[in-house]
Amino acid sequence: MTRLIDLGLLFSTTGPYQLMGQASLAGAMKAISQVNADNSLAIRFNPVARDPGGDVDAYAPMCEDILRSSTARHVIGCTTSWSRKEVIPSLERMGGVLWYPTPYEGFEASDRVVYAHSCPNQHLLPLLDYCFSTFGKRLYLTGSNYIWGWEMNRIAREISGRNGAEVLGERYLPIGSTDIARIVDEITVLKPDFVLNQLIGPSQYAMLDAIAALRANDAHFTEGRCPVLSCNMTEAELPMLGASAEGVIAAGPWFKDQSPALPGNEGREDFGSSFEAAAHASVMMLARLLSLAPGADDLSLPDLLALPGAEAVGISPRTHHVSLPVSIARVEGGAFRPLRVTGPIEGDPYLTAARQSGQPVLRVVT
Repeated sequence: MTRLIDLGLLFSTTGPYQLMGQASLAGAMKAISQVNADNSLAIRFNPVARDPGGDVDAYAPMCEDILRSSTARHVIGCTTSWSRKEVIPSLERMGGVLWYPTPYEGFEASDRVVYAHSCPNQHLLPLLDYCFSTFGKRLYLTGSNYIWGWEMNRIAREISGRNGAEVLGERYLPIGSTDIARIVDEITVLKPDFVLNQLIGPSQYAMLDAIAALRANDAHFTEGRCPVLSCNMTEAELPMLGASAEGVIAAGPWFKDQSPALPGNEGREDFGSSFEAAAHASVMMLARLLSLAPGADDLSLPDLLALPGAEAVGISPRTHHVSLPVSIARVEGGAFRPLRVTGPIEGDPYLTAARQSGQPVLRVVT
């Protein structure tokens, strides 16, 4: 018997990071259509969508509204770490589960969250490994002034210290701010080997526009030198950035036309970015889990992942992170071109493998 299951969707398709939210929602809706057309699955999804508009204070109330006004127990959603952390108490109180399909900074493992995109050992560490050995060990850190920027740069400082690298400067901007003059002035004077960029939305767009202008006037920043690095830039934002994105080097689990499929996406490549691909994968993984047994939609996440056959979905029952490929790519001619593709790598949110071994978090080959 086919079961109709309400499924929450909580993405900001308006507001300062709307391009990411729109991409994620598109991926989730593609998967819902795929599930509902698949007669081999015993379920159908009914989407229950809310748009917080990038207002962090709206996430928890809207998540609660989904769980209260429908039978949904699973919600695909959130873009920023701030919003994810806002909804976890609501999920705990109301018995929900969040499927989080965007990159994040690690150091979290909740029984109420599936982490379906990459964490630092799947994006930041491989990216720094590549850039330390390719460009040098003098770096500048910048980021949006919230959890993602703080934690990613904290890890970068630790990694830099362990590998003899030097952090020349570190600056933050409020989310949505485009007041990047001081950051670019410092970069101009300090002339790092590369810039690790944890800005999001308009802040990132403004900085990349300014760096592009700098490249035309300072030989240290000409093409191929002092690249800007990102762990969250995808194809979803390239049309907005245009030529300013040229030369950006990014890490992620999937780039268009050159990466292995994510778990749950096998047989499909019609995604515009990893935000879309990971949201699609989240819905597909959930559908496969809920099809394992009648009443599975009422189970807690640990019990759901303990069902016979759940291991094939690819989610760690210990950390609730997904094993993912790792791709490093550079923007060339308006598209990401691969530099290095490895994996899949199991998500290690607390970087325990490196710490337990007594070795540096990174191994740099020179």
